[in-house]
Amino acid sequence: MKGAGKRAKRSSHSGRQAVWPIPLSLILAMYLTILPIPGWPWDYRPPWAALAILFWCFAEPRRVGILTAFVMGLLLDVLTGTLLGQHALSLSVTAYLALIIRPRIRIFPPWQQTFFVALILLSERLLTLWIIGATGQTLPSLDYWFSALAGLACWPILAWLLIPFERRLEAH
Repeated sequence: MKGAGKRAKRSSHSGRQAVWPIPLSLILAMYLTILPIPGWPWDYRPPWAALAILFWCFAEPRRVGILTAFVMGLLLDVLTGTLLGQHALSLSVTAYLALIIRPRIRIFPPWQQTFFVALILLSERLLTLWIIGATGQTLPSLDYWFSALAGLACWPILAWLLIPFERRLEAH
């Protein structure tokens, strides 16, 4: 009987240890979002936070969802100095859309998921543009849409890098 209790403790402890890739990748995505870069490539920076939320909503919907996206968005609002709730709303909608279409696209490899990822990234950009216009801020130029294209190009690479961690989480 004592051995069974130790095994149960060990398995629950190893399950907690296996969750580290999720917060680590979300923190890295926030860091890449606020990383200072020169002016001209700013519009070509992929939406790292949205991509990380998308991946983990597809891979681990029980652990990453709308609440995680909302909290991450609030942190990004504070870190970037934007209107409080701007990123929170756009990332929450991104997570919602990812969770809705997840059952339909999960069977496809990452390179085939890019069409749906593109639609979600474009809707995130459109929602952010609406928030910018509704709050009376200066509307961005057409270069604003390039970040969604850059995110689309990064999606297969990001998925390829994170899939081993997803498999490790499924094993626990």
